[in-house]
Amino acid sequence: MKTSAGIFCRCLFRGICLALLLASCTTTHRSPDAGYPGDRIYAVASWYGADFNGRPTASGEVFNMYANTCAHRQYPFGTRLKVTHLSNGRTAECIVNDRGPFIEGRDIDLSYAVAKEIGVIGPGTSKVLLEVTGRDRSYIRQVKVQSPDRKGQFVIQVGAFTDMMNAVRLKAALGLKYDNVTIEETDLRGTVFHRVRLGTFKSFSRAYGVAEELGQEGYQPIIVKSGLKV
Repeated sequence: MKTSAGIFCRCLFRGICLALLLASCTTTHRSPDAGYPGDRIYAVASWYGADFNGRPTASGEVFNMYANTCAHRQYPFGTRLKVTHLSNGRTAECIVNDRGPFIEGRDIDLSYAVAKEIGVIGPGTSKVLLEVTGRDRSYIRQVKVQSPDRKGQFVIQVGAFTDMMNAVRLKAALGLKYDNVTIEETDLRGTVFHRVRLGTFKSFSRAYGVAEELGQEGYQPIIVKSGLKV
């Protein structure tokens, strides 16, 4: 980033806090594939790189700053985008595998590789045109169910991390759309895991419906009976 590491971290923290605040608001859900193909949207692009390199993205993939990927608040994982820099006309292709940005006034976070290719590195942010060219549907995930028991209350687990910061980032990503996202700590054989969960749901069918939507977006949902560990 153009800013120093200290300023960057403070901005990221404020942005994540804002996203967590938004998680308490009711949001309108849009079908993951509805209306996206052919979308042309003017946006403000920023970029991210070394500070997140090697960390898991919201989709579960490990972030590679040298790969042509990006983070977007709404497009399902696997969405293919053509990004055009409006000032210089340079273009690049990338695929959505993460959520963000979490800083107000920015619409898409490009990987270092994409930002360098179209000339965003220097200014830090730039106005771009986003065009949806398709989707890699291999990102769609099947719902997993932890227990065969269909009675009682359920939660949906979307991730579990030993690094608390990874859990915070996923919670913020889910909070852009879903309510009641929590982080729970559990000690399994001496290792502390930070589990990112949605719910509680009073019926299995309701939990399954939300989990299926998560899977269509590209998350890996696991339905867990409330009170049980995974």
